[in-house]
Amino acid sequence: MSDRVLVSLSNGVVEVRFNRADKRNALDGDQFLAIADAGERVKSMSGVRAVVLCGDGPSFCAGLDFSVFAGMAGGESDDRSAGNPASMVEGNITQLAQQVCWVWQEIEAPVIAAVHGHALGGGCQIALGADIRISHPDAKWSVREVHWGLVPDMTGTFMLSRLVRSDIARELVYTAKVIDGTEAQAIGLTTHLSDDPYEAAHALAAEIAGRSPQAVRGAKQLFNRMFLQEAADQFDAERQVIRTLIGSANQVEAIAANLENRHATFAD
Repeated sequence: MSDRVLVSLSNGVVEVRFNRADKRNALDGDQFLAIADAGERVKSMSGVRAVVLCGDGPSFCAGLDFSVFAGMAGGESDDRSAGNPASMVEGNITQLAQQVCWVWQEIEAPVIAAVHGHALGGGCQIALGADIRISHPDAKWSVREVHWGLVPDMTGTFMLSRLVRSDIARELVYTAKVIDGTEAQAIGLTTHLSDDPYEAAHALAAEIAGRSPQAVRGAKQLFNRMFLQEAADQFDAERQVIRTLIGSANQVEAIAANLENRHATFAD
């Protein structure tokens, strides 16, 4: 088990903690693998009644590591090796980048994300993969992909469509704007606000852990049953669209402009 993600169990509550604080828990190949592996580990653990998903250090997860953007700009979009976000997970409806978000729905027990600092891009989509989200009022949320010439392809389009109104989801994606936790809660992106989301998440997890585990798991199964097939189709569509964008001229220009702190010049 990688020390990139720490997993612990106490009184029926599993804590899954992203442990890359020096990089604001940004997502590179090793981090993608570590998160997916942590999810698989939780799925196989006994006595799990609730899960708290959190990030060490100043942020929950700041999105893709700049090294991944550099790889895209360098034409590495066809790499399907282990650790590459585009590598398919055998037997699943997801590729690796999608699985780090969707695995929390595959876990039978409810998953609560405790969000502070930043939940940007992939970090936002991981949080959306949880059943419940508790955010600090000042946390920064953004569906950030268009800022980098991409689309949300980590189950984000699917989960957004079930949390907020269609026009709000479209505005968030089209503009890549950053909002704080207070606005995120007002539009339905996050469930609760707390000055200490970590403690609040653990308190809620403990409350859930005190309920009949069979009843809670059965309820989650019924919620998920309603949209599983639709999810598979949408995840495939995300993969198709993102493959047309990574390494394209406009996407490379978006990366270059952001890294060089200049206005981008896009071709129509």
